Parts: sequence; structure tokens; C-alpha cells
Amino acid sequence: MHNSAFIDVQAVEMVFSTRKGSFHALRDIHLQVQQGEFITLIGHSGCGKSTLLNLIAGLLLPTGGLLLCDKREIAAPGPERAVVFQNHSLLPWLTCFANVHLAVERVFGARESKAQLDARTQAALELVGMGHAAQKRPHEISGGMKQRIGIARALAMEPKVLLMDEPFGALDALTRAKLQDELLKIVARTRSTVVMVTHDVDEAVLLSDRIVMMTNGPAATIGEILSVDLPRPRDRVALAEDPTYVHARKSVIEFLYSRHAHVEKAA
Repeated sequence: MHNSAFIDVQAVEMVFSTRKGSFHALRDIHLQVQQGEFITLIGHSGCGKSTLLNLIAGLLLPTGGLLLCDKREIAAPGPERAVVFQNHSLLPWLTCFANVHLAVERVFGARESKAQLDARTQAALELVGMGHAAQKRPHEISGGMKQRIGIARALAMEPKVLLMDEPFGALDALTRAKLQDELLKIVARTRSTVVMVTHDVDEAVLLSDRIVMMTNGPAATIGEILSVDLPRPRDRVALAEDPTYVHARKSVIEFLYSRHAHVEKAA
């Protein structure tokens, strides 16, 4: 299993030094992700989901253990691992086109012409249905559109791995549903390997090949991994009645609210 895994997390520990002493965030994390797989990380707040994602991104280095991507140790951020955060993090003074172009230039600038870089940028905007907004600035478009630009920027880097930290968390239910459906189509086309943090059970079941359920922190670890054996393409309306969908949803809810019940801290 270790050999064929595209992302391989081996015995990872994460301890943070804080003013109040050390905080043990993650313990004994073992996770193998295959190429082209869609994995979601789910759990209560404070269970280390984002910490694990940041370790895979190379934004944090583990206190113990090892992380590999494509058989190479993850020791820093890299263009083969693109990250999409909840707050889209677009530069407000640049147009949508320029925001995406920056990422494209960073990855391909040394070996491609200006015309090629422009074409890549435009193609990424079209991929997320935002070609029409290329010349708009972030303050001129909606939150859902900003997230699309954030996803376009990540995809424009042609990453081997797309890492997403609650990318739809701040959006209203309808916009969120629309973007989930878009993401399903995009991933089917790009065959990206995706690791996504969410706290939304339906989102996890709809999108995932496997759902990684984390125990409560501190010293959180993987409690259970659930395979979602639903054929793709997936249709949310048809799935609502599907016994496999209903069973997967029930399993995740039971894990979160019966076996790992947790008083949510006010965010």
C-alpha cells in the first residue's frame, strides 16, 4: 500500500509550542491517498483537520513522522500541491485575470511565452465558468464568484494535488450546492487528486471517494475511514434517496455525534 500511495502520511505527530506550553494537535496519523482520489477530512472544530491539510501543503512541518507526495518528502510548499482557502485570498487591487495569471507565471513563467501564459489563465477562468469576469476586481463580484477565482488560480497551476480548506464554508446553501456540482465536474475533467477539509456531512458524502473521520482534539487522530461506493458522475437529487448515500451519511453523523460528541465552541 505504501508504495502505490500518491500522498503518504506515515506516523505523523504535530505538537505546537504555545505560551501556555506545548499543545499536542495530531497523533499517529497514517493516511494513504491514491492518485485521482477525492478525500475529505471531517471532524469537530479543533480536531486538527486544517493542521493535517497544512502539513500536506508543506505550510507546516511535522514534529514526528513523514509525509510524501509522489514518493518525495514534503518539506515545503510546492506548485504540485495547490491550496484553496475558505477566504479565497485574492489580491483586491488586481483583476480576476491578473490574480490567476500571477500563479500561472510563478509555475510556468520560466519556460512559456506571454501568449501561452495568457491562454492558460483564460482557460482556467473558463473552466470555473468565470471567463466573463476576467477584467473585474474582487470587490465587484460575489463571494461565490471569488471562490471560483480562487479555485481557478489553484487549477491553473496544473497541480498534482488540490488541497481545499472548507472552500465553500462561508457561502449560502444555494451557492455552495452550485459550486460543489461544479467541483465534481472539474475534478472529473482534470482527474486531480483532492484532499478537502469540511464540516458538512452532505458535502463530504457527495464529493468523496473516502471520508476520513477525525477524533476530537487535543491529540486528534483518524478514528475511521469510510469508503463512499457511489458511481460517478453523481447527481445530488438522485442521491438523496440512494440507500448507499443514506447509509454513508448516517455513518458519518453517528461517528460525529454519538461516538465523538463534542460541545462545539462558539467560533
